[in-house]
Order: sequence, then C-alpha cells, then structure tokens
Amino acid sequence: MTAAERTVARIARPLHTHEGAGFPVRRPFPTAELPFVDPFLMVDQVGPVELAPGEAKGAPPHPHRGFETIQYVLDGDIANADSRGHRAVVGAGGVPWLTAGSGIVHEALPTEEFLAAGGRQHMLQIWLNLPARLKSLPPRSQNAGADDLPTVTTPEGARLTVLAGSSHGVTGPFATHTPVLVAHARLAPGGRATFTAPAGHNAVAYVMTGEAAVAAEPVADGHLAVLAPDGDHFTIAAPGGAAEVLVLTGVPIGEPVARSGPFVMNTAAELRQAEKDFATGRMGHMGQVDRTGRTGRMPV
Repeated sequence: MTAAERTVARIARPLHTHEGAGFPVRRPFPTAELPFVDPFLMVDQVGPVELAPGEAKGAPPHPHRGFETIQYVLDGDIANADSRGHRAVVGAGGVPWLTAGSGIVHEALPTEEFLAAGGRQHMLQIWLNLPARLKSLPPRSQNAGADDLPTVTTPEGARLTVLAGSSHGVTGPFATHTPVLVAHARLAPGGRATFTAPAGHNAVAYVMTGEAAVAAEPVADGHLAVLAPDGDHFTIAAPGGAAEVLVLTGVPIGEPVARSGPFVMNTAAELRQAEKDFATGRMGHMGQVDRTGRTGRMPV
C-alpha cells in the first residue's frame, strides 16, 4: 500500500492576548474554536519584538500542576527559578522543560542584564498534558542549551532543530512521558521538509514567521494547520520567502481535561484541590532568587 500524505483538516487563527506581567502573546490554541490538540494544551508565541531598556517583562511566581511546560527561547534570555530550588538562566536557543506534576511554584523573568540593556525577545511556550496516572509525579526540571539541541540540514532547504522525539535522523535531548515530536523548522525560500506522523498521532504545524504551505495548503503567519488523520506523513514548504514553522505531533491521551489557569487536571474536584494546595503552601514557596549568575545545566 502506498503511504498517504495527510491533508489539512482546519486552519486556526491566533488569539492575541497578554500573559505574565503584561507581555503580549500570539496564541493559536487554546481558543474558543480550538481548545487543545491532545496531548498539547497550549502554544504561545512571544515576539519577536525589539525591547528598549526597562521594557522586558516575564512571569512572576505562579503555580503549576498536572502538566509540563516547554519554554523555547529563540532570542533574549530568561531567568527561571522554582520552589524546589532550581535556578538557571537560559540564553538564546535554550529550553527549560518543567514537569509540574504534583505541583510547583515557578517564575520566568528577564535577567537584570537583559532588562537593563533591552534587545530582541522571541520565545515559544508549549504546554504538554500528563495522563491522570502521572499528574501526581514529583516535579522535575530539565534544561538544555542551544548546543544540546540537535540540528540537521536537509538537501531540500530546511534546517530542523529537534527538541523532543526523533525526526530526520536526530533525537531531542528531553525525556518525555508521552510520545511526542517537538521540532522547529527553518525553511529557506523554496525549501521543504517532510515529517512522519504515524497512525494514531495528532499533528499540527504553526507558522511562527513568514508564510508556509502545509500539505499544499497556504498557511499565513501566526496561523496553525491541524492535520487530518488520513495519512502517515506531511510536508511543509516555503514556496515564497523564508518561513519558520513549529511542528508538533503526539499520541493523544484521550482523557477528560479540566483546566483553570495554571492547573490542568481531569475533574473539577481535582482543580479545587489544586487551588487549596497552592493556597496552603503545599506546592512550596519562592525564596530569595539570585538572577545575576548564569548557570549551566539545571539539576534534575
């Protein structure tokens, strides 16, 4: 049987909103028309934007429970800290991957140096769900610098960076609880890349910059293509100018999703318990944070 290329089931428009201390984000999901793409819960794009001195913003201390956060820093830097004592400054090209599990308090703020000098800020934040049996896992932080993320250049004019999962002969450095692919494709004008999407996997392609064609369908800057489950691969291309595309595939968890702000559980009762646990300090507290030092790999 000849392998079939997936088609585009729908194209989702982004929501423009603000998060954290007021930084603007472009969000293809969750929205009213696309609540989530199992197992992925959210994609936020911050920037790219040029910031004057004093303009940089971040996310002050806030809790998480029941899922994982993936922060992909494309330009600028960010100081991460959490209530379990992990501290790391992540520079351009780096990724902190936080498994919130049973609950943690976390912050992600611009470094004092970046705040003072300003500069280009660009990052993605991706939320990845955990199945019910893993929502009580102890929190864990993984950290990778730009040099830790494998990159491969294809003859078809694509440079691919793989954060998690495997594609085009390389495998990302992050251990995952759900089989997923998280990849960043930089396409030269006329470039293209084909990705495997096995039966049973959901797949989306989010156009970060430029304009792209996903399974031959034009997709504008900031829009997201949701692939139909009618094949085992799909192709992204940049028929005009250069484009950058975030590619996500994963095995759906297939469980009820109950979410409220920074908590993602299976039932409303579990959400109420999460709110109570945070209010009573069971997720920990943020202590004095030193944001001036640049650290290496975050302890696991």
